[in-house]
Amino acid sequence: MPRHIAVIMDGNGRWATTRGRPRTFGHASGARAVKRTVEAARRLEIEALTLYAFSSDNWRRPDTEIAALMALFRRYLAAETERCVENGIRLTVIGRRDRLGGTLRRAIAASEEATAECRDMHLRVAVDYSARDMILDAASRLGGGQFTREKFTEAMAAAAHAPGGVPDVDLLIRTGGEQRLSDFLLWECAYAELVFTPRMWPEFAARDLEAAITEFQRRERRFGDVGDDVPTVAIGSA
Repeated sequence: MPRHIAVIMDGNGRWATTRGRPRTFGHASGARAVKRTVEAARRLEIEALTLYAFSSDNWRRPDTEIAALMALFRRYLAAETERCVENGIRLTVIGRRDRLGGTLRRAIAASEEATAECRDMHLRVAVDYSARDMILDAASRLGGGQFTREKFTEAMAAAAHAPGGVPDVDLLIRTGGEQRLSDFLLWECAYAELVFTPRMWPEFAARDLEAAITEFQRRERRFGDVGDDVPTVAIGSA
């Protein structure tokens, strides 16, 4: 089983518009898919689940859509924090917070504090997130203005970039039919297995998560090695 699954939750807006509904309707439907996915991951005993909710590039969207997304996130925190505690799920938010509203920042802090002692699963939600910015921020903090490659070891970078002891991503799933990472967890996804599905995020169900895990289990992860099943051939041999 993968220890850490990451999901790029794509397709809310397109799913809604194809049905003649506003994009905000798609985001509200996507919130229900979040609940289904978290419950399924907890049942499957996944150690960590990271969901891409709002990228730093998403600030380019219309103000009305951004406001609806932030309100939806506040409602999710209010409705699901207690459920997270009951199910042993630690909730943390990764990404910038300085551009979020004060009410949302306080709600995030309250949810993180309430679930801090939970140990059965770690749910991370990426909001105003950019992997490039996170890596540059880690380099800046660790280098202290005197950056050298010797100082910035992989262990130090991992400690700064993935607080809380979260392992690297084993399986990354992207819904909606697109096949790119979109500046998401670039460091942690160095050796992740990638699964792309045309299913739009509001339609994503437990069976889709299970299908992605099954695909993951079919693959051989070599991490740069040749693997046990590849014969070694001497240079110059016939």
